[in-house]
Amino acid sequence: MKFQRSYIYFALLVLFLTTPLITPAWGVNRDIIELQDQVQALQTQMTHMQQSFDERMGVMKNLMDQNTDSMNKVTAAITSLQTTLQKEQSDSGSHVDQLSSQIQALNDSLDELKSRLAKVSKQLEDMQAAQQNLNSQPAQSTPASASPQSQAPPPDILYNNALRDYNGGNNDLAMQEFSDYVKYYPNTDLAGNCYFYLAEIAYRKGDYQSAAKDYDQVLQNFPSGNKAASAELKKGFALIELGQRDDGVTALRHVIARYPKSNEALQARDRLRKLGVATTAPAGRRAG
Repeated sequence: MKFQRSYIYFALLVLFLTTPLITPAWGVNRDIIELQDQVQALQTQMTHMQQSFDERMGVMKNLMDQNTDSMNKVTAAITSLQTTLQKEQSDSGSHVDQLSSQIQALNDSLDELKSRLAKVSKQLEDMQAAQQNLNSQPAQSTPASASPQSQAPPPDILYNNALRDYNGGNNDLAMQEFSDYVKYYPNTDLAGNCYFYLAEIAYRKGDYQSAAKDYDQVLQNFPSGNKAASAELKKGFALIELGQRDDGVTALRHVIARYPKSNEALQARDRLRKLGVATTAPAGRRAG
């Protein structure tokens, strides 16, 4: 009985000593399992988040592609508009130049007609004067030395020859003939035209200094002549070519102010637009 009782005590003691060792092992296993479950849950959550992120990135990329395509279309449209505008401006400038040339040719023809009318009128006056001299005065001897003007060709012939050579591109010959005209007939209406064409020839040759000087002759001595507007316009062009931009702009603005509906005013506006300046002076400057 004692031995049996001792055995029972010994078994109970062993059971008591081993129970604390086994219980933590079970607890550790539960913690590991819970930790694994949590890790699995986190992995699942991260997978869902990655999928959601990928979906949103796909949507954003699609929106970016659409925006990029829209921007490219807008850029292409702006480029097309700029090209069209530049072409229209170029065509407008060419049309203005063509119109100017046509009007210049008409003015030249008008000058020639005026010259012919002046010639006919002069012939009539000479005939009347000769008839009066024959009726009232005896014949007189011719002076030994004729005046320089009597040695020159008649004004209408000299002017018509000069204008014909100018229109034909014979600039050197036309320059000599126009110079002879203003030398022998400086006070006639056509003298202003001759100064204008002398300026045009110099402008063609790139001699802008001489051109500006001859344009000034027209403006100073023949301000009401039919070449005044063209002379001031081309004087402005010549001054700009000489680097005198402010004086040139002032001349072009004066053309617009004085001849607002003329072809010269149209050309002046076009040139000022190309220079990037206003067609009228600022108020303060006009006041000064």
